[in-house]
Amino acid sequence: MSPVDTQAQPSQPVKLRPGNIQLDPQGKLRHFLAIEGLPKAVLTKILDAAESFTTAHEHREKKIELLKGHTIANLFFEPSTRTRTTFELAAKRLSADVLNINISASSSSKGETLLDMLRNLEAMHVDMFVVRHGSSGAAHFIAKNVPPHVSVLNAGDGSHEHPTQAMLDMFTIRQHKPDFPSLRVAIVGDIMHSRVARSQIHALNTLGVGELRVIAPQTLLPAGIEKMGVQVYQNIDEGIKDVDVIIMLRLQRERMHSAFIPSEHEYFSLYGMTETRLALAKPDVIIMHPGPINRGVEMDSAVADGSHSVILQQVSNGIAVRMAAMALAMRNPDGSSAS
Repeated sequence: MSPVDTQAQPSQPVKLRPGNIQLDPQGKLRHFLAIEGLPKAVLTKILDAAESFTTAHEHREKKIELLKGHTIANLFFEPSTRTRTTFELAAKRLSADVLNINISASSSSKGETLLDMLRNLEAMHVDMFVVRHGSSGAAHFIAKNVPPHVSVLNAGDGSHEHPTQAMLDMFTIRQHKPDFPSLRVAIVGDIMHSRVARSQIHALNTLGVGELRVIAPQTLLPAGIEKMGVQVYQNIDEGIKDVDVIIMLRLQRERMHSAFIPSEHEYFSLYGMTETRLALAKPDVIIMHPGPINRGVEMDSAVADGSHSVILQQVSNGIAVRMAAMALAMRNPDGSSAS
């Protein structure tokens, strides 16, 4: 049984509208569950806060005592090294205490319900849960069942959203190309199964990007994707022509239950990013990837390690952006924001 399969959780994925629960009555961030439903002002505040933390790090301020005395629990029901590590580093740089819960060895693997686990952690005075889960809506479900002083950050739920990844991508774009309305952005790859792509699309549209394209074979495009405010291309050469930003996505093999592509070799020949293809974009194009990269499937090593790549910068920015999300969402015992 999935840990979120309780009487209060529907058995089938539902259309989530988390905007109201994410913000307090003053419009400040309480939980960070999804980009969808958040106004531009909140996204901009996260980006601005991340900028301040980046500046502090450049001045060798390794730790900031903003969340000293607070406890943050990482609940990762799915494996992740990069995301969990950056959340842990972010919390520690804000001087918070961190609990990394080994789900495979926890009581949930012995039959304990998710709500019982939460109540026990709350009894230990945990102030924030960072949640990664294979079921869409898991973080939203947890946020509905925590007391007012506890915040929840979504570190990726099923094929729904991955909001902090999208925001670190937005932050990286802003560092290189801050005028979003003038930009032409292309997202390439497995749109169907990518929670990152959904969050990126919502974030880019909210921030007012000039033109947003998605490029994928028909089998990797969700039905009705055009309604999300994107232009759809199935030919990558046409889709990346004259774009300013290219975001490559990995094939989500763990979420595929049938053959969506003939082979990885054929996929690369049709949709892989090479130096020849990259030349079709703007001369100063930046190439991005949320990781992990499958070299020779999504892109050549020459592209991943080339002068247009900002992939390692994305990883570094993940710490500052997650620091920003934690700082803005953290609640004090009286229910007020730590920010």
